[in-house]
Amino acid sequence: MIVMGEEKRISSAVFAVRTTAGQEKNVANLIEARVRMEELPIRAVLVPEMLKGYVFVEADGPHSVEKAIAGIRHVRSRVPGVVTFPEVERYIIAKPVIEELDEEDLVEIVGGPFKGMRAKITRVDKPKEDVTLELLEATFTLPITVHADYVKLVEKGRKEG
Repeated sequence: MIVMGEEKRISSAVFAVRTTAGQEKNVANLIEARVRMEELPIRAVLVPEMLKGYVFVEADGPHSVEKAIAGIRHVRSRVPGVVTFPEVERYIIAKPVIEELDEEDLVEIVGGPFKGMRAKITRVDKPKEDVTLELLEATFTLPITVHADYVKLVEKGRKEG
């Protein structure tokens, strides 16, 4: 006799798989194809954007992961041990760009009419999520204000004091 409450408590763990940097999505797609073909007990495959060279696989045990990655190109190895959920969680939850920006930081503009230009941050408005920039490649200094999503951090500014 199976009790319904116990049937739902299926244990699984998250395992890390080392890959060639830049090939994480390809590896995840190949793992997914193998899981579908061989009906392996793998629940999820996660490719964190912020972490290069790794793919996370949620499965019943390491043997399932080993079966899924065996012979797949660009897979380096399975990292020994289990990855805890808090460790994976920090790669899932996207931190707003505005949180890591400060005055004097160098950024690259990734959208809008100034796309591709580098600039220095002169002011950060966290409530509005805007940054005021001074274009480095302009012939004269013209402060422009853009949304923080349109900039990518290139280099942290020097702290004086």
